Amino acid sequence: MVMDTIQGERERLPIFKAKSEIIAAVRQSKTSIFVGETGCGKTTQIPQYLLEAGFAKHKCIGITQPRRVAAITIATRVAQEARTEIGSKVGYSIRFETVTSAATKIKFLTDGMLLRESISDNLLLEYSVVILDEAHERTLFNDLLLGIAKKAQHIREEKKLMPLTIIVMSATLEAKHIAKYFDNAPIYTIRGRDYSITLLNPLKPLENYVNSALLTVFQIHQNEEEGDILVFCTGQEEIDQLVSDTERTALELPIGIGRVHVCALYAALPGEKQTDAFKPAPPGTRKIIYATNIAETSVTIPNIKYVIDTGKVKAKYFNPTCGYDVLRIQNISKAQAEQRAGRAGREFDGYCYRLYTKQQHEKFKDQTEPEILRCCLSSAILQMVAMGINNIKEFDFIDKPPKENIEAAIKLLTILNAVVDDDGKLELTECGKKMVVFPLDPRFSKMIITSTKYKCTDEILSIISLLCVESVFYTTISEREKFNEVKKKFESAVGDHIMLLNIYKQFKKFKGNVPWCKENYINFRNMKKAMAIRKQLSELSAKIGIAPCSTLCNIKIRKCLASGLFMNVALLHENNTYKLVESNQEIKVHPSSCLFKKRNLTCVIYTELVQTSNVFMRFVTYIPEEMLLCVKPKYFKDKACRLATKKPIAFVSNCY
Repeated sequence: MVMDTIQGERERLPIFKAKSEIIAAVRQSKTSIFVGETGCGKTTQIPQYLLEAGFAKHKCIGITQPRRVAAITIATRVAQEARTEIGSKVGYSIRFETVTSAATKIKFLTDGMLLRESISDNLLLEYSVVILDEAHERTLFNDLLLGIAKKAQHIREEKKLMPLTIIVMSATLEAKHIAKYFDNAPIYTIRGRDYSITLLNPLKPLENYVNSALLTVFQIHQNEEEGDILVFCTGQEEIDQLVSDTERTALELPIGIGRVHVCALYAALPGEKQTDAFKPAPPGTRKIIYATNIAETSVTIPNIKYVIDTGKVKAKYFNPTCGYDVLRIQNISKAQAEQRAGRAGREFDGYCYRLYTKQQHEKFKDQTEPEILRCCLSSAILQMVAMGINNIKEFDFIDKPPKENIEAAIKLLTILNAVVDDDGKLELTECGKKMVVFPLDPRFSKMIITSTKYKCTDEILSIISLLCVESVFYTTISEREKFNEVKKKFESAVGDHIMLLNIYKQFKKFKGNVPWCKENYINFRNMKKAMAIRKQLSELSAKIGIAPCSTLCNIKIRKCLASGLFMNVALLHENNTYKLVESNQEIKVHPSSCLFKKRNLTCVIYTELVQTSNVFMRFVTYIPEEMLLCVKPKYFKDKACRLATKKPIAFVSNCY
């Protein structure tokens, strides 16, 4: 009975009427572009149509997604529709987790995972069809995959191997731009969605979009018929504040107005709280979900009738001169606005309340700016070189990245001894060949390789694993003071990386006890994920001959951290301010760091820089200047700073 219901739902999708035309279109062209409205069913149905039509007799159909959560949830839904267990005929592959088998014919992957697969299989021979979904998001890895798939398709044709069919799809897309890139490939439009969406705009600009979002939520709740509300926000802090304000305001509502159930949805949220957004609200209650753009594509939250679109998003931009990411809140694109509105029309007629005027909307960019034009390229370029793409500047990018971004990435990889640059032709070094084994930032890979020198592999793997998850802590605004007190038991006098190691050791000591995690504000789901990541990193280390070893000496651990982070160094100057060695940029320690209130730490290393109101260092560790010089004397020799005047001292004893 359940399966009959699912089959009925499939047949009611707008795309079902075009099934035969879609199959015919894919047969006629080696590359096809499908543009279909949100909710038409393209992501879940097209892979199944192709499987039924025989496109995966000997190989697999691969479908990329920009986010892990989308790859998992869509694969699970398609497996249910195909009447199979997840991991059997339908599976998925995300970083540090693969649920597939020899029987898998439809495989959902994050775009980063397909890119990693292309290192060992640059012709993508495992696949008969590659579907690049959500192309309008223009993620870095998706853009690279456009070029890699195009090249693989051409070489397979030249060598008379099994043809590779490429499908590019999205709800909104610069279709002509993509079509031109693929030699004027045909564009097909899938018309219609099941339900209509009414767009509502204010008559004049609103002063504060956060306050306006809260006001609109309660206007809908008090005046409109039942149906849940989805509000698009820019990030965790904004969401936590709105959740708190909504719960407080709901207590003051007049008697007779229904109750509300408030949920948050963002990547760093613990798993059980993420799933809360997808569960039905209690009877007689309206669910209100505050979400980042994680809810913008592919992932469908049931029962959404009202969408509130703030028109804002937090985007990351790489500054190649200073070597840091700038996080800034900016207007969304028209394509994103269309995607957000589409979340309201999935199960019934919906409404989208846009917190910007029609005139403001007209000034939005048509499409989201490609990530490849605004991000750090070091990880991507290392993978490209591993695929045999030696001349990065000559690669057939759909949109070529800025020259300075490419040069900054090559400089970092060269200093890390990952590549050698022979007049524009890049080759992997022996160290680089080991580094590319790890699905990590090249600086982290370098630390793992160097950990054998300092006999601290176990500790470095633990620290990196925790850096790979969104956040090891979780707290709400109302519990912030208590959390700050509890957090002190894990803090280290030398910094955040050793604090992470302390958390890992305590989590292991208490065997991941859930009550212990709640008591200490530890994100249980992310810690379990970190443990799984650590296990895989340990296995990858063993493959390249790195044996487990451990130390109690945190000097060795810090020197190993510096072997990857030596370009991330800041020196203390007058007025208790820090300046970057690399660019002399003035920066601050992030308030979340356990070194935030420490004074007179003359030299620190950090994992990342972000710019919000100021430029902040995140994950900061104190390291004496002399110790740093022992790690990379040649690099600092010519730096125009006080490090260049010091003499390296060998730290052998006094481990603390």
